[in-house]
Amino acid sequence: MSLCALPLLALNTAEAGERLTWLVRDLPPFTIHEGQEKGQGVIDQLLARLIEQMPEYHHDIVRVNRPRGIQMLQDASLARDPTLLWTAERARFVSFSQPSLPILSSGVIVRRRDMAALGLTAEQSSVDLAQLLSGPDRILGVVAGRSYGQVVDALLGQLPEATLSRHYGNDATANLLQMQQLGRLQLVLGYWPEARYLLQQQASSVDEYVFLSIKGTQRYQLMHVGCSDTPQGRAAIARIDSLLPHLREQVLFERYAKWLDPNMRQRYLQQAPRLLQAQGSTDTDAAP
Repeated sequence: MSLCALPLLALNTAEAGERLTWLVRDLPPFTIHEGQEKGQGVIDQLLARLIEQMPEYHHDIVRVNRPRGIQMLQDASLARDPTLLWTAERARFVSFSQPSLPILSSGVIVRRRDMAALGLTAEQSSVDLAQLLSGPDRILGVVAGRSYGQVVDALLGQLPEATLSRHYGNDATANLLQMQQLGRLQLVLGYWPEARYLLQQQASSVDEYVFLSIKGTQRYQLMHVGCSDTPQGRAAIARIDSLLPHLREQVLFERYAKWLDPNMRQRYLQQAPRLLQAQGSTDTDAAP
């Protein structure tokens, strides 16, 4: 075959490929759609490499909120989300990759000025979520359709709906933090690296906020790529599983550690590879 025929062959191969629709949200530090660090998120970098190494597929990137993304995964299309936590409900219609990345678990974000009024002390680093929300006029801001880990999801399912303020939309976490700054919410459920980034973007001092882990949860959770559970989706996941081990070591661990508090970075880099080896492909919130 002549060299001049190779571009034509590549074009024909691409034209024959299936179309993968990647479902992404503005979810720093994983995906960043705007600003100086646009495209520099942890999963932005993973996605770029997966697309490069999977030329047998056409790739579309579509921005959706979490409820719309879950709906699309339930359709029989070849939709794929690179930022999914495993849940039993999602496993009914999603084929999950092996764990792509251990991430710090979710917790409660509180303004320091509100700690005393909530019965919290400056020395606290964790909180009993149900007890915290049992006080009068306690409302917790959450993103609709988002998983915060299996333990926290179960806790949320047991709470009175009146204690939860569910926010929809592409910028749900940012909007919840703005509501908190305005005093309309005292408590926001979220992930600290994401909250730190968003607070800085909103010109708020991170030092004015406290992150409290939730009692009963482990330190880490495992992120996955998820695809519609169809024969085509499972084939795509098998291809991703063949690429992930190398990409984790070369890209993901270092990229994620960059977004952590400086005193946590080295600890994370030491623990993350061992944690994945211990967990294998199982899906529970993960201890260090």
